[in-house]
Amino acid sequence: MQILRRAVAVTSTLALAATGALAAASPSTAAQGNRSLAKVLTSDGNHFDRNGRDFDITTEAVLAVLKDDPSSAVGLLTQGRKRATAFVPTDSAFRVLVYDLTGNWVRGERNVFKAVAGLGLDTVETVLLYHVVAGKTISAKKALAADGADLSTAQGGTISVDVINPRTGKIRLQDQDPDDIDPLTKPRLLNINKGNKQIAHGITYVLRPANL
Repeated sequence: MQILRRAVAVTSTLALAATGALAAASPSTAAQGNRSLAKVLTSDGNHFDRNGRDFDITTEAVLAVLKDDPSSAVGLLTQGRKRATAFVPTDSAFRVLVYDLTGNWVRGERNVFKAVAGLGLDTVETVLLYHVVAGKTISAKKALAADGADLSTAQGGTISVDVINPRTGKIRLQDQDPDDIDPLTKPRLLNINKGNKQIAHGITYVLRPANL
């Protein structure tokens, strides 16, 4: 936990995605909608439930960071006119993170969120930004064509794309912790908010910007 607390400070300028197959789409093919990911995340009523496959904890984490610091770079997710791609951990993913950090299986999404927030909002902000690629709308199709590419995140670190199964859309994202289990994209949770400048893909575990 202490290593995570000392994770690299959030950069003032949001980093852009890496080169290769993730080059920017031409204006004629780029998504044009301006619906923000924040609007998508809060569209289900914004409450904790018993569904570990949605994104209530991520939503509450984003809102908590912005309440604490309205100028946070996490605010990008509320600005639908700005391109961004987010790899969003499910609620179950955060439960696993809390277990890894504390050795305890915490029951209930509200309690899991409290445990995550207990890391400190600066740390939560850093972790959230590590899941965001600013300036790019990376659809699942583009990601599947980018095996081996490195993505620069809004936190300043990188994640690597490892295509596992092009047919099902399963991709492994390699983070900065070599000892943890790297998250996979969830085929049924790809291209969230498709058709807009901001897009998201659900993932099975929380990406870690430092070696725990």
